[in-house]
This record gives sequence, C-alpha cells and structure tokens, in this order.
Amino acid sequence: MPSAQRFFHQAAFWSACGSAVAILFSIAASQILLGAAILAILLSRQKILLPRPWLPLALFLLGSMISLAASRHPLEGLPQVRKLYVYLMLVVMFTVIQNMAAARNLLLAWCAAAGIESVIGIVQFVHKWQTARDLHRNFYEYYLNARITGTMSHWMTFSGEEMLVLVVLASFLLFGKVSDKRMLIAGWLLALPLCVALILSDTRSVWIAVVCAMVYLTWCYRKVLVLAIPVLGLIAYAVAPASIQERVVSIVHPHGTTDSNDFRIIVWRTGVRIIEAHPLLGLGPEEVHQQFYEWLPSDIPQPLPPGYYGHLHSIYIHYAAERGIPTTLMLLWMLGLIVWDAARALRRIPRGRGDATFLLHAGIGCVLAIMVEGFFELNLGDSEVLTMFLVMTACTYVAVQAANLYTSEGEPI
Repeated sequence: MPSAQRFFHQAAFWSACGSAVAILFSIAASQILLGAAILAILLSRQKILLPRPWLPLALFLLGSMISLAASRHPLEGLPQVRKLYVYLMLVVMFTVIQNMAAARNLLLAWCAAAGIESVIGIVQFVHKWQTARDLHRNFYEYYLNARITGTMSHWMTFSGEEMLVLVVLASFLLFGKVSDKRMLIAGWLLALPLCVALILSDTRSVWIAVVCAMVYLTWCYRKVLVLAIPVLGLIAYAVAPASIQERVVSIVHPHGTTDSNDFRIIVWRTGVRIIEAHPLLGLGPEEVHQQFYEWLPSDIPQPLPPGYYGHLHSIYIHYAAERGIPTTLMLLWMLGLIVWDAARALRRIPRGRGDATFLLHAGIGCVLAIMVEGFFELNLGDSEVLTMFLVMTACTYVAVQAANLYTSEGEPI
C-alpha cells in the first residue's frame, strides 16, 4: 500500500473513532470528524463495506423521502434531509473498524468518556439541589424542568447516551475477555457513577429500558442472578433521594400534570388519529410539529398539560404518523434483523468470554434498550442517540462477520 494511501487509511480510522467518541460531548465536533473520515475513506480508496441492515435502513430513508415529497410543506422537512448525513456513520464505522479488537477498544473509550460525562451530571445535580434549596422551591417540581444534561443540550439526550454506554459496559463486564483483572475492577468502579447519573437523570423511560436490557444480559450470563435485579432495585430505591423515589412512584401514581403521563396519552391519541387518516405516507417529515393541533382529539380538555408537542414521544407512533406504516415497518425490520443476526452469531462462536460474545450481547442489549425506551420517546430522532446506535450496530456486525468463520457447531472453518 502506498504511503499516502496508508496515511489516509489511518486518518479515516482515527477520524471515525474520534467522531464516535466526540458525540458524547459535542455533536458539532462529531459531525466535523465524520466528514473528515468520509473524505479520508475516499482518498484512501478503501472498499466501502455495508452491514446487512443497510437494506431496511435504505428503504426506511427512501420511504422518508417519498413521504417528504408528498407532504403539504416539503421545505419544512429539510432538517430530515440534512440528517441523512448522520446515517452515513453506519457505513463509515463498518468500513474502518476491521477487527473486533478495534471495536472493543472504541466501545471502552465510550465507557471512559461517558464516565466523565456522568461525573459532570452528578455535580450538576448537587448544584441544582442547592439552588432549589436556596430558592425555597419544591425540588421535585423544580427539577423536572431542569434535569441534569452533562454537556448535552437536553436531559433526554444525556440519559439516552448514558443508557447505551451502561448496557455496553455491563456486557463487557459479564462477557468480555479481560487479560488484566485491574481492567475488570476499573470497569465495575466506572459503572458506579454511570448508574448514579442515570438514576439522577429522572428519566423513567430510560430506567425501564435499562432494567430490561440488564435482565437480558444477566439471564444470558447466569439465569439465577436475574433474581438479584429486583433486590438491587429496592436497595437503589431505598438509598435514593426522596425526589427520585417520588419519580419512581409517579410511573403509576403521577403528580397530576406535573409528570408527563397524561401528556403522553394525549400525543399518542393524536398520533393514532393521524395514522388512521394517513396510513401509507403519513403527514411527512416535520409535519407532525406543524399540524399537531389540527389532529388533536376534540374531547381533550384545554389547557393542555405541560409538555413538548413537537413530536409524538414514541418511535412507533411518531414515524407511522409522520412517514407512514410501511416506512415504520422498515425500521422495525432493521431492529429485528440486528437482534436476529447477533443471536445467530452467538450460537456459532465458542462459549466463554471473548470479544465476539461481548460485542454481540452488547448489540442485542442496546437494540432492546432502544426499542423499550422507544415506546415512550423518539430516541432515534435524536442525532446523538442515533449516532451511538449506528456505531453500536457497526461494531455488532464486525462480530457477526467474525462468527461466520465458525461452523454451526462452533468449530473454526
């Protein structure tokens, strides 16, 4: 390989990895580095590689663009056209991450970066608690609209990122190959601030999603240990601040309109009305934001409870209302395909700790977390969370590709 080509090959790798880690701190920095990686790939003349989910993803994006072209105000959907750039992360990462060691190291860098982010979030929580106390405000009501964000612009982005990293770290601790026990100890120590920050984020949908992912990982590691999860949950509840305990209880007993329970039912009902009227193409990208109040059921009393009415707070309802049922099915196909391929690969590789086992379980765990949280939030509509999901998908398929070197009985080919 000529020296110039080798240089651009390395530049593509480091720029892509830098983009993947930078998303935990700055979307601007991440997207600049993504652009640098794309340019370096082109200059290095590397072969562009596509993981298996490229087809349902391409059909999802094609359906989105058809929906946009058929919408009432196509120009309003231009932000979604620009977001096509973010989806290139899947192709870029799968092209440059050519072995499982590189995928493992990238994800461990994620964990370290998220550890820093979680400490920032914990410090923010202490500051907000002190501020509410100085202002003689009810902390529960004050904090719901001013939750910790780390270096992100919104608490949903912060908690969504922490969710994915915690699932990855848990998979590494349970299934990863560790040559030095100090790394394992460091991983467990890193899990502490991540868990604390996630609890303090007050994001109930993320809590539920993380529990579901942890049940999956624990079941695969050692089934009997699943019984410890509710015990740990009770301990966490007992030692949590009173405001966090109130937030847990609010899942079934909300504080009137202070919590988002009623608000979410309103946006979901509105979304169902849109889907019934526009099942094939939806209203078009960004049109839910423009037309929401036109589709609001007439029996909903005014004024509406506080909340953000710019989207429908569910990937299933929102994408079906915005882009149509067929396009949404393409997204579900992609998510299901990732789980299917990773699960099949796990049956092919040798048992025991290893990079492939870690990456495949992490991939399944992250998809489960995304799908569970997606019932309550438009998480894949968030560019930061979407970027991390695409990176994780690429790393998962590096392991799937490696598993193809084994027979169905787990013997090397």
